[in-house]
Amino acid sequence: MTFRQKLEKITKKNNSLLCIGLDPDLEKNPSPIFPFNKSIIDATNDQVCAYKPNIAFYEARGIDGLKSLKKTIDYLKSNYKDIPIILDAKRGDIGNTAKMYAKSAFEYWGADAVTVYPNLGLDSVKPFLEYKDKLTILLVKTSNPDSKMFQDLYANGVPYYLKMSEIIKKWKYDNIGIFVGATYPSELKKIRKIFPDKIFLSAGLGAQKGDIKRAVMAGIDENGEGIMYNASRSVLFSSNPREKAQELNELINKYRNQS
Repeated sequence: MTFRQKLEKITKKNNSLLCIGLDPDLEKNPSPIFPFNKSIIDATNDQVCAYKPNIAFYEARGIDGLKSLKKTIDYLKSNYKDIPIILDAKRGDIGNTAKMYAKSAFEYWGADAVTVYPNLGLDSVKPFLEYKDKLTILLVKTSNPDSKMFQDLYANGVPYYLKMSEIIKKWKYDNIGIFVGATYPSELKKIRKIFPDKIFLSAGLGAQKGDIKRAVMAGIDENGEGIMYNASRSVLFSSNPREKAQELNELINKYRNQS
């Protein structure tokens, strides 16, 4: 089953475009990682279309953290195998090293998708794209305030993030995904026009206070799907993660249904 098929199936089953980032911040959550992740997963699995562990939060705890990541992914694959897993690793390196990163993400960790910077060119992305049933999500416009520092630089009247999008569009691979921050709905709308049929990942609806209505209206495809909206801190560290996930899911669906 391809990533697209898996995503479409769970989107319909859970009526959800919500992705939850499993980012166990050491300062906010000094308790063991796996029990914490398990509690979040068990409470929210009927409200999501994907889970997205960010590998940095596990690396920060050393070997024990990485073991917890593996345990979390194995738990998802054993108990909620219909829910896609995105490994947020933000890789970007030359071909031979990229090949090892791809092997790690898809063969060892067993993720269904991985985030990758495309700035080094197609040869740095190809090793990931060789895994045909997996999704390689290219970071085109990130959600942080200073993303404009470089991503919005103009060359010949076109900002870098748009020029990069135009070039990526020429890469004829079905398993390319696109990341655009929900904190930039105008840019999200422009990039969606370039990639009407691609699967998008977006982030920033929660703690980063992205405008949910604008982000949803800008990001969904013609079928009201095709995008995963990630929330991490706003769900994980809320007083009731299930209620928060349900609230976000209902808000996303509210504007999704208005399109």
